[in-house]
Amino acid sequence: MAETFAFVNEIFSFVVPLSDFFWDFPKNFEWYKNIPVLGNFSLALICIVGGGIYFTVMTRGIQFTYFVKSLRELAKSGNEKTGISPLSSLLLSSAMRIGPGNMLGVMGAISVGGAGSLFWMWVSACFAMAMAFAESTLAQIFKEKKDDEFIGGLPFYGQKLLGGVKFVGVSLSLLYVTYAMFNLPAQGYNVISTIEQIGATVTGGKISGDIFSGVVAIILLLVTTTVAFGGMKRAVNLVNKLVPFMAITYFFIVVFLVISHFELIPFFFRAVLVGAFSPESILGGSFGVMLMQGVKRGLMSNEAGQGTITMAAACSNAKHPCEQGLVQAIGVFIDTIVICTCSGFVVVMSFLWMGVDEQAWLASGMLTRFLTSAQALAPAGFENFVASFFALCVGLFSFTTLIGLISFSEVSINIISREKNVINAVRVIGIFFAAFGIICALAKINLGNIWAIGDLTNILMIFANLPLLVIGTKYILRATRHYKIHGGKDFNSSVIGWKNKSLYWDDFK
Repeated sequence: MAETFAFVNEIFSFVVPLSDFFWDFPKNFEWYKNIPVLGNFSLALICIVGGGIYFTVMTRGIQFTYFVKSLRELAKSGNEKTGISPLSSLLLSSAMRIGPGNMLGVMGAISVGGAGSLFWMWVSACFAMAMAFAESTLAQIFKEKKDDEFIGGLPFYGQKLLGGVKFVGVSLSLLYVTYAMFNLPAQGYNVISTIEQIGATVTGGKISGDIFSGVVAIILLLVTTTVAFGGMKRAVNLVNKLVPFMAITYFFIVVFLVISHFELIPFFFRAVLVGAFSPESILGGSFGVMLMQGVKRGLMSNEAGQGTITMAAACSNAKHPCEQGLVQAIGVFIDTIVICTCSGFVVVMSFLWMGVDEQAWLASGMLTRFLTSAQALAPAGFENFVASFFALCVGLFSFTTLIGLISFSEVSINIISREKNVINAVRVIGIFFAAFGIICALAKINLGNIWAIGDLTNILMIFANLPLLVIGTKYILRATRHYKIHGGKDFNSSVIGWKNKSLYWDDFK
């Protein structure tokens, strides 16, 4: 079996350099790298940060000026007869956003780019909130009704914005499904690995054998299959319970650890701020690495601008497109400013990241290194409890991400076919990819090349989605202007100047 997995991993050996090329382009060329200041920034970074700044300016900083209003929108239920509430939609998208990247990804960013990466993660998130608002508003504008639920998102608004060409919608749908499927194995792998870690920690290594792991794997697959074939409503019911529990509990445990080491709080902020603006990093050439890590890991945690949260945004029964846009902007704040910062406190205050190069850090195992950081802050006698709890959080984050990926693939594929057999086929394929990751975990094989596909598909999603957001800017701004004047009332095609009277909003009363 090991030889087979090694062969599969080798097949994807091209992924790592290809992903690095797209993320670094055009820094791959000496002529560009030699350009003062600009040479530090890749096209991907310019697009992500630039897109956030663009929509912040165009919407006049709606993520800031309407922040309190956004919190109020969470309590609205919308049209109760169809779809899910704005809050449920947020939790569904958070099932994907709040994942291992919020913990292990933050640790990786700090290990490579230093504590200053966390500051740039905050900055990128503030602007990313505007992109989340823009893409979620667009998803709501062009959503469609299917029985007693809504469907929509990137493939749907992409097709409509580009003249209704079916090929566009199909291509975007397949791109998202590819993104989701190749991100599923890592999530299945993470769930099994964390459960094994908990068993070993709690029992002192007595429960970590093949039988225990096999039972966990079977239960995980059964639960995943049950939820996947239960459709969107079952997925929503699950994440409505799991996401708030794990996010709130994680937040308060970290707050407790931070308060118990309150004397290190000044060190944390000093390390982050000095690291972000030190002359050594800026003049020494490491500024670009630090900024890239902050933005890249911030993107992979909050997913703003990728179009990957738009399927959840479209499912909401919001009474105005901008209502869901504001709610999803809050999702970025929770994901990056709150959850990622919690992880940042744990990593930075443990001191274990200092003086360790990237390869040494990764060689020790991302999960192990993060749990060791958490144990370093735990009160005496509670080290195993804290390690087990943090491992459980990583496992739950991975599981809800897994569910989100399958559910959003189901929504996305509707633009190709709404036949039950096609939807079920997507669910089966999703379960297969998750099972592949689970088998890798059972076999103790970490397929780095396959996991790297996540980085590659992330950047491809960005390059596909951002141009569409720019094309749809006029519709987003007209909807925003209408919302600011009229609130959540009387939205229809005429508000945005959409001449083809075929939107859901034209029939909605």
